[in-house]
Amino acid sequence: MIPISNKRRKYRHLFSTSAGLLLLGVLTLLFGWVWDICYADTIIAPFFRRGNWVVVLIYLALTVLVFKAYHCMRFGYLKRSDLIYYQLIGICIVNFITYFQISVIGRDFMAVTPMLFLTLMDFLVIIGWAFGVSQFYFRLYPPRKLIIIYGSAQAANLVLKMSQRVDKYMICESIRCDTGFEEIISVVNHYDGVILSNVPAQLRNSLLEYCCSRRIRAYTAPEIADILMRGGDEIRLFDTPLILCRNEGLSPEQRFAKRSFDILVSAVLLLLISPLLLLCAAAVYAEDRGPVLYRQKRLTRDGKVFHVLKFRSMIPDAEADGVAVLASDHDARITRTGRILRRFRLDELPQLFNILNGEMSLVGPRPERPELAAEIEKQYPEFAYRLQVKAGLTGYAQVTGAYDTVPLDKLKMDMMYIENYSFVLDIQILLMTLKIALFPPKNNVDEIAVLTDTEKETTSEKEEL
Repeated sequence: MIPISNKRRKYRHLFSTSAGLLLLGVLTLLFGWVWDICYADTIIAPFFRRGNWVVVLIYLALTVLVFKAYHCMRFGYLKRSDLIYYQLIGICIVNFITYFQISVIGRDFMAVTPMLFLTLMDFLVIIGWAFGVSQFYFRLYPPRKLIIIYGSAQAANLVLKMSQRVDKYMICESIRCDTGFEEIISVVNHYDGVILSNVPAQLRNSLLEYCCSRRIRAYTAPEIADILMRGGDEIRLFDTPLILCRNEGLSPEQRFAKRSFDILVSAVLLLLISPLLLLCAAAVYAEDRGPVLYRQKRLTRDGKVFHVLKFRSMIPDAEADGVAVLASDHDARITRTGRILRRFRLDELPQLFNILNGEMSLVGPRPERPELAAEIEKQYPEFAYRLQVKAGLTGYAQVTGAYDTVPLDKLKMDMMYIENYSFVLDIQILLMTLKIALFPPKNNVDEIAVLTDTEKETTSEKEEL
């Protein structure tokens, strides 16, 4: 029997699709108006009616492709700020390409002012649409009432993180997985969905099958094996379905394309931001007359050791005793200039030289120090799986997590990136990195009790949710 709450939500996707079509329609109409008034009659051989329609339809198709590539229409899933950011970036890309398309049609560089005006109008429409539709959407579809079934106290972190999205999730109850299957399902029936965290495989499969039969939504915190399975290829041996996990990282073709992209983008960025690099270097040197750059051993693909470059953000000889110590928010070793550089991620910019040198990539798992990686691997041996690809200037774990994300979650996010790699995913991560650099998120260390070492996790296992 379908829960009543699910019956109310069966038109949710229709609402989201209609809202998306409305936005695309308004954006296309605005372009059609600007084209008709500012460009249609000024080209050398003006189009007739059908030609004008084709130009407008091409604009619509380009907008759909770009918005789809950057997940600009994931309404109800992305936070409103992220949704607006992706759509603004997307429409800028569309209008940039369209301007050159118009210039090709006109056989000359056409006036850019109308396209700038169009972009401004698009910005206003997107912001107004996001605020207006989101208010109506979340009133019509309130957050789901959920229950979490957990097997360890690590689930507390997941609960606290999901609680930050009260617009989507309302966790009303928790129950241990060792309570018993019958008792668990008797409680599950009263909720819109369940969250499964650190539940033994056999029980998890039984609960997933039960939820599927009752059409109850299930959120599962994946294990490493689950992520590897998701990245596998579906094949068929006669009438037997199989999943092939290649476990080889990126293919030679993907590596070549990724390396070409790294060289092009890093070289262009170094030219464009060279004044900023000089300004950062001068600020670091002026504070204490110490070294400008900081070199540190890190790991990249296949465990190869290289020296990562950073603008020095700590006092000289911050680790003179040779012991690796993770920096905290209020670390006394961080200089005043260093705090600013770290806040806006400017201390990482010299790694563009590492990228040009082939030691790193623009996007990939962040490089870890050999000694810290060795300590993490004692608890999580799978941590070495991250080394299937080159270390990155930014990564999936960095744009979706935080500095205080536990190593296991970073590993999972890095493996998701490796198993689902695509050029479009790299672009999305780079755009999200730009957003984080311009609008740094607040650190949630004080709000979320994150476990960052073996001793804390061992202690918390004894605690109840």
